[in-house]
Amino acid sequence: MAVDPPPRHLHLDRARGLTIEWPDGRTVFYPVGWLRRMSPSADARELRKELDRNPLTVLPSGGDAGPLRAEGIESVGNYAIRIRFSDGHASGIYSWNYLRTIEPETEASPPS
Repeated sequence: MAVDPPPRHLHLDRARGLTIEWPDGRTVFYPVGWLRRMSPSADARELRKELDRNPLTVLPSGGDAGPLRAEGIESVGNYAIRIRFSDGHASGIYSWNYLRTIEPETEASPPS
């Protein structure tokens, strides 16, 4: 499996999301909620499968900690990042390839 080249630049706005400038010059904005929902962790993958099977699935409580935020980001080797969310989730490893596959529908800048 080929590893995608790393982005040129990453910018995390903890309240809004992650902006990635890819080597091909494209800039893509990933909202915090989208990144959390699309986490590659095993529990998030299972929840997405369950939602596909049953749209009335009860979602886990987000708690009373306020709006979801991305609390931090760290490198995982030369191929991925891990994002720590305000709801305590931090087990998903977002490879460059995976981030390419979950790009939101439109390229955009973060809302101002």
